[in-house]
Amino acid sequence: MLTRFRTSLCAVALVTVVSAANAQVSQWEYEWPTTDFSRTSVDFSEIMSGGPPKDGIPAVDDPVFLNVGDETRLGDREPVITLELDGQTPRAYPIRYLTWHEIVNDVIDGRHVTVTFCPLCNSALVFDGKVNGELRTFGVSGKLRYSDMVMYDRQTESWWQQAVGEGIVGKHMGDQLTQLPSWMESWAEFKARNPNALVMGQPHANRPYGRNPYVGYDGSARPFLYRGEDPPHGISPLVRVIKVGERAWPLARMQAVDNLTEAGVTISWTSGQASALDTGNINKGKDVGTIRVRDSDGKDMPHDVMFAFAFHAFYPDGTWMLGN
Repeated sequence: MLTRFRTSLCAVALVTVVSAANAQVSQWEYEWPTTDFSRTSVDFSEIMSGGPPKDGIPAVDDPVFLNVGDETRLGDREPVITLELDGQTPRAYPIRYLTWHEIVNDVIDGRHVTVTFCPLCNSALVFDGKVNGELRTFGVSGKLRYSDMVMYDRQTESWWQQAVGEGIVGKHMGDQLTQLPSWMESWAEFKARNPNALVMGQPHANRPYGRNPYVGYDGSARPFLYRGEDPPHGISPLVRVIKVGERAWPLARMQAVDNLTEAGVTISWTSGQASALDTGNINKGKDVGTIRVRDSDGKDMPHDVMFAFAFHAFYPDGTWMLGN
């Protein structure tokens, strides 16, 4: 009798979950009439609203740039995303703006790029703007999966996972964005190395730029809006790790040695960059330093400095480079 009762409870729970998922998809189909929800590589129950609706966090589509010497708003310790394409003037994208916009669609000498930052995962990635040879520009869907931003492309309204650059719902399910080498560093580092470069100027929007809306977040015990497991090896969920491919090095290892060569890559760390997710004033955040990742020829490699929980969520079989 007890076994039958438990079986009945499980059946009821399954029906409830399926019904809730179907209702959720029906609502999405109303909000996203051109998205092909018949094509998905993920369980819809993993996707949730982050609060704002579609484009409630507005991507920047026509960024303006200043010469480095003309920028007066940024504090020296503030983080920027640096993009140095071959043959092009280096560009810096301040996190003080990406915190509030999360995506910048830019064009550099005819080449389209998409600069992204997910505050909840501390994931800062730059992607080539073409998919299978076709131009795609991106917006913020307002959805999260494992606390990470779900982007959408405006041409097909497919949904994309920012932390891995992969299409997860719609026409582009299974397609992969090409990540470009970029890194986060302090404004002081960028301008000292590139005095004649460009920096993205302040967008025309009413936002408290320079303020961190997630005060104390990277010192929290648990990620915000996260449905998933904690990392293995007793690693705290909001510890920063350096992700290269499917390997992760805890940032604490780098802070102890400054330079490390393992698994065919060389990782360096220098102090001076403030956390964007600590104090209310970004420039006053604790020092998390700057990471650079280079290959055996000394060329910068695509990587990310993300929170440990996000690495584990998206790379559950990934390798933890603990140095033990």
